[in-house]
Amino acid sequence: MRRTDKISDKIYTLPGLLQQIRRWKFLSKSVAFTNGCFDILHKGHLYSLSLAAKEADYLVVGVNADVSVSKLKGPGRPYNDQETRSFILASLVMVDAVITFEEDTPLELIRAIEPDVLIKGGDYKVEQIAGAKEVIASGGRIVINPLLEGFSTTAILKKTGL
Repeated sequence: MRRTDKISDKIYTLPGLLQQIRRWKFLSKSVAFTNGCFDILHKGHLYSLSLAAKEADYLVVGVNADVSVSKLKGPGRPYNDQETRSFILASLVMVDAVITFEEDTPLELIRAIEPDVLIKGGDYKVEQIAGAKEVIASGGRIVINPLLEGFSTTAILKKTGL
């Protein structure tokens, strides 16, 4: 049975997400967190999210709010607004919860939700990852997943001439 009416239920405010995480942790379930802009969803994103979902019982995805994406990516971005990006992510089977954040990094969000696993993709070093120090201090772990070569929003934009 397809329950498309439940997609929006996976998009949370911070109080709602904290309540849901308390439920999961009460059941001794682990929570992973990853984040990104996810402006134009592509195969590289799906690859990264699939790997991230394997790291814990539940995967929470932090989505940069529109104002944050504009700061990070420049004028004209994002192409898809935060509600659209959140809805698309929430429709993915490997994603259990989606929340937007307006800051440049998800540090405050990570401090609030205290994930068991913090996941980033790419060429990051642990000391470059926002929230890594806090997650490690609370007994969690950091995972840096490889990128899927040839897939990036920048490459798509160059190819299309945008």
